[in-house]
Amino acid sequence: MRFLRLLLLLLLASGPACGQPTFTNPLLPAGADPWAIYHAGSYYYMHTTGRDLSIWKTASLAQLGQATKTVIWTPPATGPYSKEIWAPELHFLAGKWYVYFAADGGSNNDHRLYVLENPAPDPTTGKWTLKGELKTPGNKWAIDGSVFESQGRLYALWSGWEGDENGRQDIYLARLSNPWTISGPRVRISDPRFGWEQHGLLPRFAPGEPAMVLVNEGPQFLASPNGRVNVVYSASGCWTDFYALGLVWAEPGADLLNPASWHKEPQPVFRAQNVQGTYAAGHNSFFDSPNGKQHWILYHANAEPGQGCGRARTPRMQPFTFAADGAPVFGDPLPLGELLSVPDAK
Repeated sequence: MRFLRLLLLLLLASGPACGQPTFTNPLLPAGADPWAIYHAGSYYYMHTTGRDLSIWKTASLAQLGQATKTVIWTPPATGPYSKEIWAPELHFLAGKWYVYFAADGGSNNDHRLYVLENPAPDPTTGKWTLKGELKTPGNKWAIDGSVFESQGRLYALWSGWEGDENGRQDIYLARLSNPWTISGPRVRISDPRFGWEQHGLLPRFAPGEPAMVLVNEGPQFLASPNGRVNVVYSASGCWTDFYALGLVWAEPGADLLNPASWHKEPQPVFRAQNVQGTYAAGHNSFFDSPNGKQHWILYHANAEPGQGCGRARTPRMQPFTFAADGAPVFGDPLPLGELLSVPDAK
């Protein structure tokens, strides 16, 4: 594994191929919780704006700064999904588009997941309809919703509280009977048990609310070429420079609803340490190059230490590979402004 990490870093350090179009990070001047999907020749990108749901459409994420932005949904002035709209994700399922997002009515304790649907071929066109709340078992606090398909089954992933009180965010998994309905129990597949996940013992929201003590959030599904199921998540407080990515995984063909199927890596798999212009790298997603031959990680990071969870976070991307056993090999977050080749189109 160490050899593969070193090899990836050497390949990245060797620079772009002669004549290959290039780009530098960041992709936009601001944009936390970035998400992208490639469909029918275009990339569709979203990030947390906090005030609405917007989609950027582009032929190349390397040109995201010139992409067309479309606001697809604006929340009502009041109500349970009117405030703090976080971490939207766009998915294409069974011939329709779905956006998953977290929101509340003005109190963080009420954060829940919601789903929009659009049957149009292009998600920046057509009509978006709110399907309602993606109701999680037990009706507990939930953010950072995502979905994935594995072995012909549809699953939901999210970050949530075990009970009704703030104090620890865990990663949960459940089956979906359709894109907007969870069926069956939730299964906890990760909790912040290791020291590197436990930085950030500070109040995060309004005075008087409990401190955000331990954090696992932003779960993202990543299928390996050999069928191994990986879930990459963010840990430690996003308001700290210790924010980083961890990994839980299951063997090919494993029962994903059995907690014993999941293995947790004891160390972070992607962490910014002593990297110029890159701090608190986390809350990622994944996409492939247009030719399907390259794997890319899309994430946010700060340019300076101590910038926390605000608008200083910018979206960045870089390539990664897989080891023979199906483990993702990310290397380290790259310095800000490093020249990279654009994702291969041919």
